[in-house]
Amino acid sequence: MNDPEERFTALYDRHYRRVLAYVLLRAEHGVAEDVSSETFLVAWRRLDEMPEQTLPWLLGVARNLLAKQRDSRQRRKALLDRITAGAVAQEQLNWDVAEQVVDKDAALTALASMPEKDLEAMALATWHGLDPQESAAVMGCSVRAYHARLHRARKRLAAAFSAEPESRSSVRNAHHRPVREI
Repeated sequence: MNDPEERFTALYDRHYRRVLAYVLLRAEHGVAEDVSSETFLVAWRRLDEMPEQTLPWLLGVARNLLAKQRDSRQRRKALLDRITAGAVAQEQLNWDVAEQVVDKDAALTALASMPEKDLEAMALATWHGLDPQESAAVMGCSVRAYHARLHRARKRLAAAFSAEPESRSSVRNAHHRPVREI
């Protein structure tokens, strides 16, 4: 495929949704669409310079565009909103309502306490399914540094999530008390 328009169309069709999903983790829908479109504008302009692994490159471009557009507080809030929505959707269906409410609050608290780079490291591996080399390219660091970030992020999440286990267990115990007959 030598025609630039055909190459670009194939690139766009193959990766637009994944780029948009990545940007949606960090920005509102309207902003995400704009940043995704601008990412592919950069891709069009640099079509002949693109590396063989195009998805990590595109995600890196999108990341840089986001950094120019928003301050870190706004990016963190949007990313937190997206991640918590996904985490809640993946909870086990057989938990009772009280456990879900308490565990959701604990998860939100744990995620809110984490640095943005930790959240991004976990999202690239978990949500986007990128391997460590691709994730490191997106984050602009070495594979070794990415592994260290991901390891620290997982440890921080586990520590933050387990910070208040007594509130979750008290709800479970209260739920399983016998109900008085009327």
